[in-house]
Amino acid sequence: MQLTRIHHVALICGDYPRSKAFYTEVLGLRVLAETWRPERQSHKLDLALPDGGQLELFSFPDRPPRPSYPEARGLRHLAFSVDDLDAAVAHLQAHGVAVEPIRVDELTGQRFTFFADPDDLPLELYEAAR
Repeated sequence: MQLTRIHHVALICGDYPRSKAFYTEVLGLRVLAETWRPERQSHKLDLALPDGGQLELFSFPDRPPRPSYPEARGLRHLAFSVDDLDAAVAHLQAHGVAVEPIRVDELTGQRFTFFADPDDLPLELYEAAR
């Protein structure tokens, strides 16, 4: 078996309209499909990532909170590559998103920063090599 790429990442949100606005309006991801499943009382939103992958956003009633931040076992964070980190940080801040100070990866020398989605899921912006 040879894996070729990540097909999708699935996230469960606490406030569907707020998370939908964050991922589509702030991060600019394009909606591929939106489904309401009444038997599950659940939304499913399929969002396109620029590399062909997808982000699936789910809502479920009575979902438990994340057990700890950010070092819980499981997904540590979701990282997006950007060409211009300064412009991306300015965009997020203009939308009221708190962004950590920019750091430099000691292994690669690349710049990166962290911020959070509406459910406090840690997200990273990682500047592409120049």
